[in-house]
Amino acid sequence: MLPRRHARRRTRGFTLLELIIVVAMIGILASIAMPALKDMPRRASESVLKTNLRTMREVLDQHYGDKGHYPATLEELVDKGYLRAVPYDPMTKSAETWELIFEEADPDNPPAETDLPEGGEPGIMDVRSGSTQNALDGTPYNTW
Repeated sequence: MLPRRHARRRTRGFTLLELIIVVAMIGILASIAMPALKDMPRRASESVLKTNLRTMREVLDQHYGDKGHYPATLEELVDKGYLRAVPYDPMTKSAETWELIFEEADPDNPPAETDLPEGGEPGIMDVRSGSTQNALDGTPYNTW
């Protein structure tokens, strides 16, 4: 009889050292990415704020171009169909906290009677955020 040879099969797999190295590398990469990801929600809110401000300023200019005067309230823009709804300020999470900049009457150059709104009150020329917080770049939101 021929001697039996026991061929030991070596099971293939990862050693403990290899697994530790891979886990350490994943940890290093995650620690590098975390600081960049923690500001993402705030960056998204800032982007929404910029878009809402741009939209409202364009609509104010369109209203002025169509009617010859600025609207007295933001709700007037909704009533006349320029906006579906007053956009919300993502920093204060409200549509009621916008800082409104009204046009100033120039005593040396009064507007024509046809350029005045029905009530004769000054209109909203510009809008800003009502938030007193600072942006990621250090500028206050209410100066944008």
